[in-house]
Amino acid sequence: MTIGLFFILLAVLLVIALPVGGVFGLMSVLPNLMGTLKFAPVDVVRAMFSGMNSFTLLAVPLFMVSGMIMAEGGLSKRLFDFFAYFIGNKRAGFPCAVVVTCMFYAAISGSSPATVSAVGAMTIPFLVGLGYDIVFATAIVTVAGGLGVIIPPSISYIVYAAAASASPSALFIAGIIPGVLIGLALMTYCWIYCKRHGEDREKLETNYKAIRAKGFWPLFKESFWALLTPVIILGCVYSGICSPTEAAVISVIYGLFVCIVIYKSIKIKDIGKVFIAGAKTYVNILFVIAAATAFARAMTLLRYPQTISKAVLAITNNKYIILLLMNLIMLVCGMIIDNIPNIMILTPILLPIAKAVGIDPTHFGIVMTVNLAVGMVTPPMGINLFVASGMTKIPMLKLAKACVPFLIAFLLCLLLITFVEPLSLFLPSIL
Repeated sequence: MTIGLFFILLAVLLVIALPVGGVFGLMSVLPNLMGTLKFAPVDVVRAMFSGMNSFTLLAVPLFMVSGMIMAEGGLSKRLFDFFAYFIGNKRAGFPCAVVVTCMFYAAISGSSPATVSAVGAMTIPFLVGLGYDIVFATAIVTVAGGLGVIIPPSISYIVYAAAASASPSALFIAGIIPGVLIGLALMTYCWIYCKRHGEDREKLETNYKAIRAKGFWPLFKESFWALLTPVIILGCVYSGICSPTEAAVISVIYGLFVCIVIYKSIKIKDIGKVFIAGAKTYVNILFVIAAATAFARAMTLLRYPQTISKAVLAITNNKYIILLLMNLIMLVCGMIIDNIPNIMILTPILLPIAKAVGIDPTHFGIVMTVNLAVGMVTPPMGINLFVASGMTKIPMLKLAKACVPFLIAFLLCLLLITFVEPLSLFLPSIL
């Protein structure tokens, strides 16, 4: 089977919406069935199991369960009130507080859809009550939720680290500045929108005064344990006390302690439901990762990554042109496939090219993650759009249109992150 036919068939199977894990499994077996490669079904299954035998990947289900515990415990409301206390009376203060809450919640959950769901369920009705358009309010959370895969800890960084044999700790550190940069860009557009369309200052002042009336110290005490969550998780990783996988265990235990003992927002009898919900979510991702591992193994044996790398480098070895081409590929792939299978497919293909032109693997991981975060907000497979549309009943295409200005800000940041490597590599180089 030629390399072109192989990838055309893969694209067709994905476009007709067959289960992604099943597509990867079929494509792993197909070269053997056609006599191109001796990689029998038993070898595919063995590759799937060996791919799951990873201490790094163990962090994925743990962070997912941790995010569900935090969402069930209502931490997003406490975070929002705390940030709104400082900026609620400014122009676009409350929309900006939503972005900051998404950024902070992203550092707790590590998941983009979880951030959209947990923050959006509380903040969208609140913003609508202040007089903001529901489509604008939903677009804020939809796009800002994408920070869930950029600001550490991120499940996507863990999967990339496993696929690229990179350091998840370095990726966690490298993701801080890009995540903050994108958050600031989104807040800038919120300010421009509110300046152009105006705000109901009377409602804003009334709600702001209600938050201020609680007082700083009561608000701080109420949100302290939520604010401390990313400090504990990331502090343990950055200080070298534990690995990201061990930090994921800590996040689950800490989340249970805070939500059961401190906030009393989760009852002990509800723990089983939370863990079952986490298992149901992860089992789908587990199969996709396992099948994608076998698929990557088949591609390696077929030497497709090396062939593609040689073909690209034969056309040009200009680092910046190659970065632009890879960005376009990742943006398109992000529109049609979820970020985790994308990482498993694209990493073995594009990383050798990146290394050949001198791109640092950590920097490339950040660029890939930001590209795929954009894909989570673009049709037809933008998972954030599905989550937000399901919450508000806004038609997905209408919501996608409202997200365009935010995505322009996102893409401008992507270009900066792509071509200004210190934005990703400065913190890892000094820590």
